[in-house]
Amino acid sequence: MNKIAVAGTGYVGLVAGVCFAEKGHQVTCVDIDERKVELMKSGKSPIYEEGLEELMRKNYAADRLEYTTDYVAAYQDADAIFIGVGTPELADGSANLSYIATVARQIAESVEKDCLVVVKSTVPVGTNDKVEQFIQDFLLKDVRVEVASNPEFLAQGSAVHDTLYADRIIIGTESKWAENILMEIYKPFNLPIVPVNRRSAEMIKYASNDFLALKISYMNDIANLCELVGADIQDVAKGMSFDDRIGNKFLNAGIGYGGSCFPKDTKALDYIAKQQGYDLKTVKAAIDVNTDQKTVLFKKARNRLITLSGLKVAVLGLTFKPGTDDLREAASLENVPLLLEQGANIYAFDPVGRDNFEKVYPEGQHGTGSITYVDSPQKALDNANVCFIFTEWGEVKALSPSDYKNLMRTPLVFDGRNIYSVLNMEEAAVEYHSIGRKATQRVKKESLKNDLQTSR
Repeated sequence: MNKIAVAGTGYVGLVAGVCFAEKGHQVTCVDIDERKVELMKSGKSPIYEEGLEELMRKNYAADRLEYTTDYVAAYQDADAIFIGVGTPELADGSANLSYIATVARQIAESVEKDCLVVVKSTVPVGTNDKVEQFIQDFLLKDVRVEVASNPEFLAQGSAVHDTLYADRIIIGTESKWAENILMEIYKPFNLPIVPVNRRSAEMIKYASNDFLALKISYMNDIANLCELVGADIQDVAKGMSFDDRIGNKFLNAGIGYGGSCFPKDTKALDYIAKQQGYDLKTVKAAIDVNTDQKTVLFKKARNRLITLSGLKVAVLGLTFKPGTDDLREAASLENVPLLLEQGANIYAFDPVGRDNFEKVYPEGQHGTGSITYVDSPQKALDNANVCFIFTEWGEVKALSPSDYKNLMRTPLVFDGRNIYSVLNMEEAAVEYHSIGRKATQRVKKESLKNDLQTSR
């Protein structure tokens, strides 16, 4: 058992700390927000993540997990200190390292024994070298402190599972001493461990995330071409998935990627390359494709409708993906303001993202448009003229094509997640526009033909 301190209680820090405790380590999670600390002590998580609160309560009750704002007490006798604070994107695409610098100085001025500092936050290549030097610059005691890189690969909505059952653990160290400490910490996880040097570990994180972003953007690019040439992106993806060299993951076309990782990490790696005088053409293309993809549904709606002004518009899903309340880089944040500018009266549903979204767009009037939050997709659809699907929540997927036909005043649906079968929507007489597939007409051709023959 190791005594571990974790700086930061966001997705990275809190999930890591709880999972370390679950594996038998003594863990102290540190945060500067007293209210947040008290909330966690009560067994409630400040983030929405499946299975997290249960493990928080279990390990807190077992005295393996505690929360504090007293970083001095947490750091002074820790065997290892994991840094899991944010590295938000700056205007130029680079990573903001100020939070890491603050924690590094606090560590330097607090530790009283030999200690390994482990950076889990996503940082530019070479950052850990600087963190180690920064700590040495401010170190008050004559103790051994080294810095290691241990990037995370969790996905929001499945973060606990991704941590406990990871495909691999990447550890980047510059000494056998540091490597052995991390090996010991992760031994109870019984997972494959890949030891590399620090800079390789930092690059593995960016290279992995950006590769997945590239894959998503490629499929979205192909989907847009499919619409033009009459192919079906889902059939194309299925055919591709049988190739072991390609695999069957991240082949779903949609309205782009969002969240805290892919958008930030693609821009950060592009910035890093430019700083070295190198142009990462593939990553830059992924960024451009994703930017355009987020508003492709809105553009389709503008082409279809003479105006959105005064129309009731159902918006199903606000978060960037199901299973999380995170709105970072969500497609809704791109489309809702465009709809409001056009004078749409939005009725929005999201099972967990409403509170966060309402902080950005309070309920009520916004210029010539308005937004109202409802607690079911059925209420959003009731008498609606148009529907946009931005997040494939279970509550949305549970709707049948006939629900759109029966509930909406005009069954006109723009689906950014390709939830429904084109054929089923066509048979239900729903006009259905999705990504990379043919659009259906609200009035079936057979019915129209019969009507014309009858009129003659």
